Amino acid sequence: MSSELLESVKIAILEGRIKIVRARVRGGKVQRRKKVKDPSLAGKYKLVGGKITRETSAEKMKRKRGARKGAIKRKAKAARALIARKRSLRKRAAIGL
Repeated sequence: MSSELLESVKIAILEGRIKIVRARVRGGKVQRRKKVKDPSLAGKYKLVGGKITRETSAEKMKRKRGARKGAIKRKAKAARALIARKRSLRKRAAIGL
C-alpha cells in the first residue's frame, strides 16, 4: 500500500469520526450506548443510517437559517423573562420582602 493512499485513508478516518455515547439517564429514562456525531465535525458530516456522509451546501444553509431563527426566538423569550423577573422583584420590594 502506498504511503499516499495510507495517508488519505487516515484522513478519511479522522474526518469521519463518530463518538460512542455510553448508557446514561436523561429525564428518568436510560439511553443505551449509541453512536453520535463527534461535535468537532459539526457542519461537515452527518450520520445517515449509521454511515457518515458529507453534508450538502443546501443542508448547511438550512441549518444556518434555522439557527438564526432560533437565536432570535431565544433572545425574545429571554427578554420577556427578564421583564417578568424585574416586575416580580419590584413587587417584592414594594411589600418589603
